[in-house]
Amino acid sequence: MKILNVTKAQPTQDGAGVKISRISGFDGRSIDPFLMIDELKSDNTQDFIGGFPAHPHRGIETFTYIRKGGFEHQDQMGNKKAIRAGQVQWMSTGRGVIHSEMPLADAQYGMHGFQIWLNMPARDKMNPPKYQDSSDRVLPSITNQSGAKLTALAGEWHLEDQHISSALNDLAGNGAISDITLPANSAIRIDLSHFGKVVAYVHSGALRDEYFKSGYMITLDPAHPIELHGGNGESGLLLLAGHPINEKIAHMGPFVMNTQEELHQAIKDYHAGKFGNI
Repeated sequence: MKILNVTKAQPTQDGAGVKISRISGFDGRSIDPFLMIDELKSDNTQDFIGGFPAHPHRGIETFTYIRKGGFEHQDQMGNKKAIRAGQVQWMSTGRGVIHSEMPLADAQYGMHGFQIWLNMPARDKMNPPKYQDSSDRVLPSITNQSGAKLTALAGEWHLEDQHISSALNDLAGNGAISDITLPANSAIRIDLSHFGKVVAYVHSGALRDEYFKSGYMITLDPAHPIELHGGNGESGLLLLAGHPINEKIAHMGPFVMNTQEELHQAIKDYHAGKFGNI
């Protein structure tokens, strides 16, 4: 396994004062086709109770994964869904979405989840928005002989002689996301050489390798097999893979386009009410 870069998530706030840890990739290179990885992890209700009130998006895909607690999603397309532990949600915002994500009542016992942004190719940024979630099904998983478990959150995954596919398999850049749990001293080996970008974000515990600690993202060379080894206790990480889009990015808040002119138009369209409302 070849490590190309190690990045530590930075603390920040978003929404109505929600405390998160963020990996930012709006340079369009470092984690392309992904743009951002936000982790919300807290047992203190005050860190997330404000949630994310109604706000707009254009030109991106949002992928939400909940490990503990839950949020209620609502958007101008008429979707209103509770996303709870072990569930995922994907939204292709295209030409415009208004949505909110507010913590569920049982989230008072803590929250752990992610929102990941993916860039959309220029040709798709003005497509009609789409929504999908996994609330009506169990996410598929594989466990190998050492006890390592891979849960397919998005895309297709091959592990040894086993193959699984998530129902969410239409992400931009052929994005694939999995959650891997490694019991103490377990190991997992995955060939992701068919992707152009592979990153791993450790969300729980620490792996045997000194770089793999909670709150760190590791960029890996997909030309080399990925080998992950559990440490002295259980650990967990997200593994993200995709094909870089390799396009210029113009970013302002919730909008990601290709030019400044397109950004200004997005703002005008939003203020003109063209995104709808909830």
